[in-house]
Amino acid sequence: MADVPDLTRRDAICDAALDLAADGGNRAVTHSGVDRLLELPAGSTSYYFRTRRALLDGAIGRLTEDSRTAFARLDPADPAETIGAYLHSLVTARSRDVRARFALASDTSHDHQLRDDLARCLFSHDGAVALFASTGSPAPAADAADLLVFCEGVAASHLFGATPTPADLTAAVRRRFRL
Repeated sequence: MADVPDLTRRDAICDAALDLAADGGNRAVTHSGVDRLLELPAGSTSYYFRTRRALLDGAIGRLTEDSRTAFARLDPADPAETIGAYLHSLVTARSRDVRARFALASDTSHDHQLRDDLARCLFSHDGAVALFASTGSPAPAADAADLLVFCEGVAASHLFGATPTPADLTAAVRRRFRL
């Protein structure tokens, strides 16, 4: 990785931190662990992220960016299918992201900003409100809050082995949210 541009190196470091969290839990996320995983010289990760908190901020930022990109690629023509497809992708192709996010949760017990950032990294409250407003919901904020609880439940149940099909997820969203 010696000749990789800084932005790409930063992204690789964030991805490595997420890999470590997903595979080894929050305590596996260390500067030296990232250096070893990426076969970087000792101290390389701390050059880009001086503290563990900065490393966590970078990793959570990467999750947020990946989530927004994944959701933006979906066709919003059918909101229930969009949500179902996003959730299915999350628990299959992006399973690492779900495991990493839940692994990092214990780091947030005394850090409210980190907790808020982690809470929004897979699901966007503002995006959900906009979605329900666009469908004519009489209470878009309340519907959005309910949808996020539903999405969190799907993500959490995945950790225990549940992998519903896109059709199952779409049907559940249609039943619950009348979309």
